[in-house]
Amino acid sequence: MLFTIPFVIKKCKLKEANLKGIIWGLLAGVLAIVGNVAVYQSFAKGGLAAVVIPVTNLYPLVTILIAISVLKEKMHWLNGIGILIVVPAIIMLSGQSQIFDEPSLFFANLGLKLWLIFALVALVFWGLFSAAQKVTTNYISAEWSYLSFIVSSMLISIGFMIFGLIDFNFTAQTLWVGSLAGMLNGLGVLASFAAYSAEGKASKVTAIAGALQPVFTIALAIGFLGEKLGLIEFIGIGLAIIGSLLLSVEKQKEVHPISK
Repeated sequence: MLFTIPFVIKKCKLKEANLKGIIWGLLAGVLAIVGNVAVYQSFAKGGLAAVVIPVTNLYPLVTILIAISVLKEKMHWLNGIGILIVVPAIIMLSGQSQIFDEPSLFFANLGLKLWLIFALVALVFWGLFSAAQKVTTNYISAEWSYLSFIVSSMLISIGFMIFGLIDFNFTAQTLWVGSLAGMLNGLGVLASFAAYSAEGKASKVTAIAGALQPVFTIALAIGFLGEKLGLIEFIGIGLAIIGSLLLSVEKQKEVHPISK
């Protein structure tokens, strides 16, 4: 993500810095990284991708709950329908269709096991991360929010290095591919901060991004990797698009007549 700093550093004016916003930005980075580590731990402890990915991909539900109950966001009734449509779309587009093909096997793998606890931790922390992004942009610009996010990511990464938790035995190709992935991921985080900064609601931004992200991934997989789609993925794409359109509906602001 360090490669993305030139895109934002010129727009980070010192006079626009706000301590409370920067603290929230740092917190957002911590929440995101804890979620990332938790999902990898879930796999390391024996979690199946067919269960872990659909479970963790439901993190927008946590953000929506926080947005409505804590941030007091108001929604159009069509947004509610959009959420009901987007949730199954996210599961369908998770790349793991076992929950539809063999639902009994999916639920048989559920239970209070260590890998599931880590998966639920990832779900909660990713949901908190999205909500924290929205709060951050209430105090500082998208660029300052993103810079704060990167700083916390760097500090935690340095901590991993100090405690010997990083294996540096990787190839140059891994370094470049990993750097490209980190850069693209960083630009995605920056875009989400920009969406929140432009008065996007946490309940909408996270749900739309969660639904449409796999749609673009699938399009790239078909175009460049030659992958094929099944019926479930096609249905998921349709639901994701419809749900996102419904989530984009805004309530019309009431216009009060000027009193004479």
